[in-house]
Amino acid sequence: MTIDFSSTPGVSQANTPGRKGVLRNSVLAVLGAALLVMKGHYHGPAEALVWAHGGNYVVSFSLYFAAISATWKYPRNWLLAAVLTLLAVELFEALDGFGFMANVYDHWDYLANAAGVATAVLLDLLTRRFIR
Repeated sequence: MTIDFSSTPGVSQANTPGRKGVLRNSVLAVLGAALLVMKGHYHGPAEALVWAHGGNYVVSFSLYFAAISATWKYPRNWLLAAVLTLLAVELFEALDGFGFMANVYDHWDYLANAAGVATAVLLDLLTRRFIR
């Protein structure tokens, strides 16, 4: 099945994610989720840092690539995806897991969330020309 983004009103062909973009976003989102699952198995020199903040970092990274896939038809979609992702993960921290998920408050988690989103934005912007 081929998706034809060119028939979407108001969307130019240059804005569409294309197959490579969709694949890249999916792979990086799944990679972030996999790293979250595996973080408990890490036993190296930065073990305390990875166990305390690695989850925040990789979840924020992963959510950005899910958000970028959902915002492709908007101008400056990378900025919109970054703001929405950062808003979601920071609210998760501030509202103690939205009241239904376990969360241990740590003010450094805010920085780990921002770093995860910043890394994702940087990777997104650096790889865009290769996936078009």
